[in-house]
Amino acid sequence: MPKNIILLGPPGAGKGTQAKRLEAERNMVQLSTGDMLREAKSSGTEMGRRVAEIMDKGQLVTDEIVIGLIEEKLEQGAAARDFGGFIFDGFPRTLKQADALEDLMARKGQTLDAVIEMQVDDAALVRRITGRFTCGNCGAVYHDETKPTRVAGTCDVCGSTDLRRRADDNEEALKTRLMEYYKKTSPLIGYYYAKGKLAAVDGLGEMDAVAAAIAKVLDKG
Repeated sequence: MPKNIILLGPPGAGKGTQAKRLEAERNMVQLSTGDMLREAKSSGTEMGRRVAEIMDKGQLVTDEIVIGLIEEKLEQGAAARDFGGFIFDGFPRTLKQADALEDLMARKGQTLDAVIEMQVDDAALVRRITGRFTCGNCGAVYHDETKPTRVAGTCDVCGSTDLRRRADDNEEALKTRLMEYYKKTSPLIGYYYAKGKLAAVDGLGEMDAVAAAIAKVLDKG
């Protein structure tokens, strides 16, 4: 039975990592707002042209357009074989978007089965993010404290010396992103709690432990 879920949590909580595991293990489909917008922009469809025009002007894409893109994905997913459900990542971000998503899913005969809040300690999150770096060649992820490369400056996987840090993976930028999350998105925690949809997991646990906690939520009922 397909399950539709929202992964909720601040930047760096591990939502993307867990979404990829759910895609691989349960045949679920991750709906990332950023990915959908980039895909639409290059699609050549009428919706894609609207998205491209707005993004090329440096403007923000409206909620209406994002909901329209999600609607297209809901229709495609419902028709797919062995479909495991949707993972909403990065949407909704506001109470208005949450209401719009609920209305859309009701129209499409879909339900939202769970909202999984990936809880983190802010200080630990800052340490996790600011110590992170990746291989520019193969994409392997490392950390100064918890997963350094065996040879300094060289990727363990492919031997590349092209190791990179994201420009916004610094303490000041992360605190700005966290403040934005708490101001706009954290009200969703109370919203979904009141609807009986909210479940919490420790987002800073070991990757396998977090995955097991999410699986427990999905396998309930």
